[in-house]
Amino acid sequence: MARLGAVTRRSILKNATAGIAAASVLGEAGSALATDPLYLATWSAAVDQVKSHLAAFEAQTGIKVEYSNSPWAQFRETMVTKFIGNAPIDTVWVSDSWLPEWAEAGWISPVDQYKALTAYNSDVDQFCVESMTYNGKQYGITYYSDFMGFIYNGEILDKAGIKTAPQTWDEVVEQSKIIKAKGLSQWPMVLPLAQETWLIEFLASIVYSQGGRFTGDNGMALMQDGKNGAVTALRWVVDAVQKHTIVSPSCVETGELAAVKSFSSGQHAFVLLPKYRLRRINDPNQSQIAGNAKIALMPKSENGSHATVGWMRFYGMTPRAQADATRAANTVKLMEWFGGKAQGEYTFQRLLFNDLGAGFGVKSLFQDPEMRKLYSAYGDVDVIGQQQGLARKKDMITPWFGAWNDVNGSAWQQAVLGKVTPEQALKTSADKWNALKKQS
Repeated sequence: MARLGAVTRRSILKNATAGIAAASVLGEAGSALATDPLYLATWSAAVDQVKSHLAAFEAQTGIKVEYSNSPWAQFRETMVTKFIGNAPIDTVWVSDSWLPEWAEAGWISPVDQYKALTAYNSDVDQFCVESMTYNGKQYGITYYSDFMGFIYNGEILDKAGIKTAPQTWDEVVEQSKIIKAKGLSQWPMVLPLAQETWLIEFLASIVYSQGGRFTGDNGMALMQDGKNGAVTALRWVVDAVQKHTIVSPSCVETGELAAVKSFSSGQHAFVLLPKYRLRRINDPNQSQIAGNAKIALMPKSENGSHATVGWMRFYGMTPRAQADATRAANTVKLMEWFGGKAQGEYTFQRLLFNDLGAGFGVKSLFQDPEMRKLYSAYGDVDVIGQQQGLARKKDMITPWFGAWNDVNGSAWQQAVLGKVTPEQALKTSADKWNALKKQS
C-alpha cells in the first residue's frame, strides 16, 4: 500500500490540531454535541482512512460521530435490517445499485435542498451525478468512482509488431489473431464472465461501446433489439469464443480477481478490468508484467463510441438526520467533509487514492499536479481522465435489478456456451425485465 503524501498527512494533522483548539472553547454547545453524536455507517473498507478523517472532523467541528462498519458482502442486508429496526443512522455509504430500492423504501432522503452538497455537481463527472439521482431527485454526494477499462500488455503487442492498441472491436479480433498466430498467447483476450457481482459491469462496457442499451427511455427492455440493444455486443462475445477462438470458453467460470491474476502472469494481450486494477498489474511485487500494462480507450464498433460503464459510491442521508434542523445541518457538514472539500481540499479523495488507489469522480483532481504525478506512475492520466469522462451510468438499476441480474447473466453465459443464440438469450433477459417491471 502506498504511503500517504506528506502534504495531505500534514494537512490532516494541522486540521486536527486546529480543531482540538476550537473544540476546547465550544463550552456547553460542544458538550451537547458530544452527548448527541451523528451516526455514520460504512462497509469495512478504508477503515483507517475513515477514522483519520473522522478524527480531524470531530476536532475541527466539535461534532461527535459514532462510526460503525460491516463487511461488504453482508452490508446491504445488514443495513436493511437496521433501517427496518429504526437503528440510529444519519449518513451511510450507498452503492449506486441500491439507490432505487433504498429511495423507494424511504431509507434515504433527497438532498437537493442542501446547496453545500449539490454545489459540487459541476466538478463531478456527469455519470456520478446521474448515478445518485432517482426520479429527478439527488440523494447524496459522491466520494468514490471508477469505470471498466480496456487494458493491454504493451510487450506482447511490441513482439507481435503491432504499433498501436486497438481502437475498434474488429481490431481487437484482428490483433488477437496475429498474436495467436505468432504463438504469443493461446487466448489473447481475457473476458471475466463468471456469475458474480462484477458481471453486469463487464457486459455493460461492451454493450455501451457498441452503441447499445439494456433499456429504453420508457424503462422497457431494449436489450433484445437487434440494432439498438445488446444483441451486437453479445454476438461479438460469442464469436470471440466460438468462431475466432481468441477468448477461452472457460470465461464463463472466470471471475474478476482470477482475470487480474491471469493477465498479470503475462499470458494475455487484452483484458477488461476495473481501472483501479491497473495499479496492481503494474506493481512489480504483484505482477510479472509490471510496467507493460497500458490503458486504452474502450474499443468501439461502427455504430458505437469509446463509452464504457462507470460506477460510484456516495454518502446518503437518512430521514432521521433530516427530522431535526441541527442534526441535518451537522450531517451535511459531515457529508461534505468526506464527499466534498475539507478546509478547501478534496482531502478524503486524496487519502483514498494515495493509500488505496481508489478512483475519484472529481474532474479538477485530474489537473492537480500531485495527483497527476501519482497517477502517471502506473497509468496514462490523460487517457484515464478522457475515458472516465465517457463513462455512463448503468441503465438497468431499478428496484428489481437484483432479480433480473441473475437471469440476464445466465442468459449471456448460455449464449457464450453455444446453447442458445444471442437473440434467444436476450429475449429471455428482456422478458424477465418486462415481467418484473410490470409487477413493480
